[in-house]
Amino acid sequence: MAIATAPRPLLLHYTRNGAFGEGGRELVVMERGDGVYIIDTEGRRYLDGLSSLFCAQLGYGFGPEVAAVAAAQIEHLPFANNWDGAHTKSIELAERVTALAPANMNHVYFTSGGSESVEAAWKFVRTYHRARGDEQRTKAIARDRAYHGSTLGALALTGIPAFKDGPDAIPTTHISNTNSFRRAETEDELTVFLLAELDAAIQAEGPDTIAMFIAEPVQNAGGCFQPPAGYWPGVRAICDKYGILLVADEVITGFGRLGEWFASTRFDVAPDVITVAKGLTSAHAPMGAVLVTDHVAAPLYEAGRVFPHGVTFGGHPLCSAIALKNIEIFEREGVLDNVRANEAYLGEQMQTLSRLPIVGDVRGSGYFWATELVRDPDTFERFDAEEREELLRVALPPAFQQAGLVARGDDRCDTVVQVAPPLVCDRALLDELVERLGHTLEIASKHMHIPTS
Repeated sequence: MAIATAPRPLLLHYTRNGAFGEGGRELVVMERGDGVYIIDTEGRRYLDGLSSLFCAQLGYGFGPEVAAVAAAQIEHLPFANNWDGAHTKSIELAERVTALAPANMNHVYFTSGGSESVEAAWKFVRTYHRARGDEQRTKAIARDRAYHGSTLGALALTGIPAFKDGPDAIPTTHISNTNSFRRAETEDELTVFLLAELDAAIQAEGPDTIAMFIAEPVQNAGGCFQPPAGYWPGVRAICDKYGILLVADEVITGFGRLGEWFASTRFDVAPDVITVAKGLTSAHAPMGAVLVTDHVAAPLYEAGRVFPHGVTFGGHPLCSAIALKNIEIFEREGVLDNVRANEAYLGEQMQTLSRLPIVGDVRGSGYFWATELVRDPDTFERFDAEEREELLRVALPPAFQQAGLVARGDDRCDTVVQVAPPLVCDRALLDELVERLGHTLEIASKHMHIPTS
């Protein structure tokens, strides 16, 4: 397969499709996986430092085992849905997932992916409030620059204006995210500010009109924004005060990314609703889910009430069988223990990149890290729009390729490079990841003529 040509007729997602081909960028086409590496059609090996967009928790070494389960399921029952009936694998998976979930989260609704999960979460929230006679609760609160999906409902919750085209399907107020870089407050002061802002936004919109607050335990867009101490318990208290449901978007952080089945547990918060997707199957099949607590699910069991939402392939037998095998492998291989054991070490290694003049901040937790890139290492001056274009779309792609690394350059907020390695990586592989990332950032720093301090 020629890799220098444009990707026609395939249209790429969130990509400038016209950037490839004659006089443009090389289109790198991946062909196979090997452990935590992926190999393109030219035989070049890349360390997958992004877990294939935060999905491939197990890397690519368990394919035969997962394939055997998939083949057996296809032979036994290739398809059945969960509409006015069910099948054994979706029931078994529901039991396994809810057993791993925070307390009282005993109900799960399966989807095909993250955006679908967020859409379904909104339907659960509205159904709950309607059943309580709170029909007027039609609004949501989300955080600035947060990404919750690209379908119309999920896009309304997304706090990235450039992604929007027209009015929001859900009236949504966006408040500050938890980014502490360049802020003068102490951690405690930042928590107080953020919680006061949330309370003020609720008051401004009218407390009895707000249906839910949705946020990621650690925000992805903008580069792994960590919550300050006390933030999540404070959010929970405010939501309880006003009768607002708290939705944790764990499409990225769920299933091991932070060393827990659900990152909500790490931050001592019990959401009313959790959305998941990517890690549920470790990307061996497309699948998502929405978990809800007993009190949110209670109206769905009332006589005559129908949940007004459906997904044809939600809980697909094949995907369910693969998800069950994924959970089995997690437990057998001690995947969560591996992340916990190596988190501090990875953090220490990532912090060594602060020596590079282009790196203004390093932040993260678990196997989920970001470096924020700056124009000036002393003032932390941001890159302007033209410089971001040069850095992210001209300098970084060939630098990643030269380093043999898959990582993510992004400027949906400030300019960052993110890494999220497969959760099976040991310290030697983490060393290799940081070394390759450092090489990439050195090339980018020279390309952008960043002065040394």
